[in-house]
Amino acid sequence: MNPAAASTALPMLVLVVATLLGVAALVAQPWWVERRRARLGSRPFPAPWRRILRRRVPIVARLPLELQLRLKRLIQVFIAEKAFIGCQGQRITDEIRVTIAAQACLLLLGQARADCYPRLRQVLVYPGSFVADRERPLGAGVVQAQRQTMSGESWASGQVVLSWQDVVAGAADPDDGRNVTLHEFAHQIDQDSGIADGRPWRADPATRRRWAKVMGEALERLRREPSMLIDAYGASDPAEFFAVVTEVFFERPNELAAEAPEVYDELVALYRVDPTRW
Repeated sequence: MNPAAASTALPMLVLVVATLLGVAALVAQPWWVERRRARLGSRPFPAPWRRILRRRVPIVARLPLELQLRLKRLIQVFIAEKAFIGCQGQRITDEIRVTIAAQACLLLLGQARADCYPRLRQVLVYPGSFVADRERPLGAGVVQAQRQTMSGESWASGQVVLSWQDVVAGAADPDDGRNVTLHEFAHQIDQDSGIADGRPWRADPATRRRWAKVMGEALERLRREPSMLIDAYGASDPAEFFAVVTEVFFERPNELAAEAPEVYDELVALYRVDPTRW
């Protein structure tokens, strides 16, 4: 081989090797992630965390033993993978991490894999309600700037924002159907396609059509006839309706199954759990 050909072949060989290594890394990544998560979930659940669950998240005690064990594994993965950031002086402690992670992971109990919100990167925690700037369209291209007081928010860019005061209050009463953590993490599930539209991803077209029909009819019914069970805020739009009925599904399942059985059945199919059996 002449020197010119050798000088050309060497960079090509390096490029091929680098490409093959990159492909191998992509192929191995899911396996490595699953292995790491399995290792995290196999560790003993810390005794201080168990005490936090008993004190702060009483809904956990309702779960069958096998679901309690699965929830604890999910909590360990969630806390290891997600960054918690304190805002306005809020100090992040294990109490905050475990209380939020436990409620967030309730929504994942029925999933086959411990895939803890793959788009989520950070949980931002304020001591109490926080103020957010919003724009409200008034028509004809005119928007109005508004400041809103919030207890929680979910961003498609990979953040959930929560008021710790409201997290604690929502977890303390597991029978009122009001839980900001469940609400905002339902939005994260809804934002699997990048936007919250009240239609979390379903693989089967027939399933998507049935979901749209059932949820659409239930939303219109709520707009016509206020419910004592489903908060009126759910009538705002399909995304808020989904998040609100998720709160009720986990906290007041028997009443939701009685008042809106088709909605309840859709949520059972989505979350792959049936809280009426707990």
